[in-house]
Amino acid sequence: MCGICGELRFDNLAADLTALGRMMDAMQQRGPDHGGSFSDGPLAFGHRRLAIIDLSESSDQPMHDAELKLALVFNGTLYNYRELRQELIGLGYRFFSDGDTEVILKAYHAWGESCLERLNGMFAFAIWDLHQRRLFLARDRFGIKPLYLTRNGRRLRFASSLPALLASGGVDRELDPVGLQFQFSLHGSVPAPHTVLKEVRKLPPATCLTLDLRGNARERPYWHLEARRPNPAPGETEQLDGIRQKLLAAVARQHLAADVPVGVLLSGGVDSSLLVALLAELGQRDIPTFSVGFQEQPEEKGDEFLYSDLVARRFGTRHHRHLIPDSEVLENLPGAIAAMAEPMFSQDNVAFYLLAREVKKEVKAVLSGQGADEVFGGYFWYPLMHAEPESQPPLERFARHYLDRRHPEYLEMIGPAYATADHASALLTGRLSEPGADTFLDQVLRLDVTTLIVDDPVKRVDNMTMAWGLEARVPFLDQDLVQAAMALAPELRLREDGKYPLKYIARGLLPDEIIDRPKGYFPTPALKYLRGGFLEFIHATLNSRTCRERGLYQRAYVERLLAEPLGHFTPIHGNKLWHLAVLEAWLQQHVDRP
Repeated sequence: MCGICGELRFDNLAADLTALGRMMDAMQQRGPDHGGSFSDGPLAFGHRRLAIIDLSESSDQPMHDAELKLALVFNGTLYNYRELRQELIGLGYRFFSDGDTEVILKAYHAWGESCLERLNGMFAFAIWDLHQRRLFLARDRFGIKPLYLTRNGRRLRFASSLPALLASGGVDRELDPVGLQFQFSLHGSVPAPHTVLKEVRKLPPATCLTLDLRGNARERPYWHLEARRPNPAPGETEQLDGIRQKLLAAVARQHLAADVPVGVLLSGGVDSSLLVALLAELGQRDIPTFSVGFQEQPEEKGDEFLYSDLVARRFGTRHHRHLIPDSEVLENLPGAIAAMAEPMFSQDNVAFYLLAREVKKEVKAVLSGQGADEVFGGYFWYPLMHAEPESQPPLERFARHYLDRRHPEYLEMIGPAYATADHASALLTGRLSEPGADTFLDQVLRLDVTTLIVDDPVKRVDNMTMAWGLEARVPFLDQDLVQAAMALAPELRLREDGKYPLKYIARGLLPDEIIDRPKGYFPTPALKYLRGGFLEFIHATLNSRTCRERGLYQRAYVERLLAEPLGHFTPIHGNKLWHLAVLEAWLQQHVDRP
């Protein structure tokens, strides 16, 4: 993983290398191993490298192939790079490095834009064609790797984080009312192309963008996920065994595509525990595993060490437990919020931030269980949606159990200058009605996997690990596995309180206590049940002069939540008061500063 950035001018001027340097400096933590730049008149690339594959200087970036007249910056990992490399060698290509970066460069030369259909991995990259004078940008199928854009009539800039674009200078910081409405409706998810800033956009997942020196742009999706049953459908056992094979292949691919040790973030749930079990089945021994826990609150326990210890003992992992006191959580809140490329509401963000800090002391890359709940139906709200009468519109069946705020409440919260129509409902209605899904629950699970997951758990894993120069990989979002899972009947996935296919695979591999336990969440109780210093942080943020003068929130709504900090939760158990404070703190850190 790395940090990438660049600029393309449309006004016949040379690219601004000073602005490029500021973007690179802002992303230094994403790539502490090497920094480099490349310029060609109106185009400039910057790169910060975290060396995971081919640790030699041969794979440093930006990578320029003078013979092919192509230059590349790439963030991510290509898991099938060895197979593609052999295919390209067979076509006559010669390689000067042993990593995945050069494979993308050659693949683009060999197959053009259609190379994207062959890439299996997580990626965001930019290729400059020195001959055609054309820029090509692309993002992976599930948006695991970020790509932010800002454009005006003179130039386009891109970067792996929104704050890096702001650091470049000359970017308007006006808030986007549409992005804000998404933010407070969809649990902090602001689907691409929107962000909370009007002048900063995101390239959508599974999308590529081509630009020329006149600013002409062509954007297109290169992949679409369907959620339909095959006809005729295989038997249930055959389907589940097929899922097992694809998951095992995904774990093997993602673990082996590295020239450094790869650990596992072991929460003690079925997802991460299954990753450890499958690695052991593949012959891996002495696997580095990592768990984090926090102080409990009267309402909730703060760790799941009981379960992670069971798995660590079963497979003899080299296990690391980190119990973090509330005082340390509070001390690190500003750092965790600063690490967010966009404001994120889930309390898990701070947990990931503090866990990644400790993990990086031991390894540079880890496997994580993110995506399993969305792909295999593990959240408690899916059965609730499924149980709603089929006569109800899909939007209502979804919104009742997911939206943080319905639109009337949002209008009570947001300042008049930022009030807008209900864009979240319009987006959800459109996405749920897209063709290629057999049932309502198929529509919901596809929506989660392709849209909502991108800007909450997936972005969380990228931002919070990369804040410490740690690469996180997500086998449950392997493209072959997801496509196979989407062909399963939703009722099969929801069986036994959800994620039945994974429980089927795990039975006999994992202790029954892991499989049959109630679903756990990454607990950071102090950020859900706000008391003491955490509540003082909330008060200081929301009562600050900056917050009041911004006028983003209506004061009556703020005061109502402050008066009852444990009384206002969303349908998926988020603290609404925490939401308000996180966005305001993020704005103060990233948008208000010059």
